[in-house]
Amino acid sequence: MAFGTDASVELLSLFPTESQIVQIEQLAKSKLESNLISVFVGKKQGQIVGYAMIESHNVRTQPETMLLVVDAAGNLANLRILAFHEPPEYQPPDRWYAKLLNLPLEKLSFDTDVQAVSGATLSSRAALNGARKLLAIYQVMLKKTQ
Repeated sequence: MAFGTDASVELLSLFPTESQIVQIEQLAKSKLESNLISVFVGKKQGQIVGYAMIESHNVRTQPETMLLVVDAAGNLANLRILAFHEPPEYQPPDRWYAKLLNLPLEKLSFDTDVQAVSGATLSSRAALNGARKLLAIYQVMLKKTQ
């Protein structure tokens, strides 16, 4: 789902330093829940094509799980909702999620190019937080390793 059927996928366990945690949280405008970050690395013919992360969190009172994918250039390439346990009317439509793709980290905010979804503000905020978190992790920890 993240990289295509012809890709190989490896699990990469990242252990950010205190300094990296501060950087990631500042860029993401969101707190890291753990000092262990699990990222899936997608490769085709030995070349990295992207990174994926599964993000789980509570939206209001119920959990949501997202698959977020960043391509090798650091662009948000895919965002899929894997599980959403809030009432369905609280979930933004797929076309809203699609508008987040390829936006740079600094544009993933209600203050810039992203519109909030009436009735789904908490869900859309959670999606933005997850996307910013993965992009921040990419910038701080993954971009340098390619």
